[in-house]
Parts: sequence; C-alpha cells; structure tokens
Amino acid sequence: MASTASELTWIKQLLAELNIKHEALMKMFCDNQAARLIAANPVFHEPTKHIEVDCHFIRERIQAKEIETPYVKSKDQLADIFTKGLSIKAFEDISYKLGLYDFYKPSLRGSVGNKKD
Repeated sequence: MASTASELTWIKQLLAELNIKHEALMKMFCDNQAARLIAANPVFHEPTKHIEVDCHFIRERIQAKEIETPYVKSKDQLADIFTKGLSIKAFEDISYKLGLYDFYKPSLRGSVGNKKD
C-alpha cells in the first residue's frame, strides 16, 4: 500500500506541474481489511511496529484527504490476473472485466467452415 500511495502522490504532483487540476480523492482499492484499518487508525499498535514508517505515510495521505482506501472483494480484485494462478472461471471473469477477448474463440455468427452456400 505504501508503494502505491507513493506512486499516486507522484502522479498527482505531476498532474499539478502540467496544470491539470485533480481535486477528487485518489482511490487505492484494497482487499485486505486489516491493512485498511491499520492505515486509517491513528492509534499505534505493538504488532504493527515493523510497518510503522509505511503505515504513517499512508495514514498521513488519508488524513490529508489525498487518498481513500475503499474495500474491494478479493474475487473482484482485477490485479489478481497478474499476480496469482487463477481458476479458468476466475481468469475468464477478470479478462472480461479488463476488456480482453479471445480472437480465436468462435463468435455467434459461426466460423467460415460452417458457412452454407
């Protein structure tokens, strides 16, 4: 999350330098409820000591109203197609959502070999 938050901050600054105004909150979708809660919670917890710097960076961006972290269900996480081995059904669902199509799959019109004169 810290890496993504850093990239989002950089992109927003780049847009500002190009005189492109972006006033809306940047959305960083996350499927990890615990990470979202830790990032939003201003109370420090001992078990999160090893992620303290990253956590503070994200928390600052959230409190400054630059970033929000809406929850996305794991099954709807589009990045999974690039990071995980998926079942055929999950792969096809995400491919469809991303607009990827199989050019070799027969269409509803049928194939050239099925054409009748």
